[in-house]
Amino acid sequence: MSRYAPKLSAANMGKNRLTTWTKLHRRFGDHVRRMRNSRSLTQEALAERSDLSVDAIRRIERGAFSPSLDTLGKLSVGLDVSLKTLFHSFDLERTDGVAEICDFLACRSGSELKLAWRVLQAMFDER
Repeated sequence: MSRYAPKLSAANMGKNRLTTWTKLHRRFGDHVRRMRNSRSLTQEALAERSDLSVDAIRRIERGAFSPSLDTLGKLSVGLDVSLKTLFHSFDLERTDGVAEICDFLACRSGSELKLAWRVLQAMFDER
């Protein structure tokens, strides 16, 4: 540490960590809200799909609640994305469309996948 760097007390370091965690919770809550809105879901609909209370959804979106792994799993089910996609898109601070498409296709049958592939090829065929 430079001799010119300010020395932080333990209380200030703890306060800085708390501020960082609070900002992280709010950012994650905003991310969940954006994902919910992009799916045209109300908080009530997401709560029902997630098997969570409406209050839990509200608190997550406000950043006032630190969800457990179990709650995050339920939230990902309600949003119809994998946990990986939920966090990957949060980390990028944007929705990763390719990951969401993969999540959507992951639970489709072989014939549905073939059809989707043919549709995509037809959409982007430049012949």
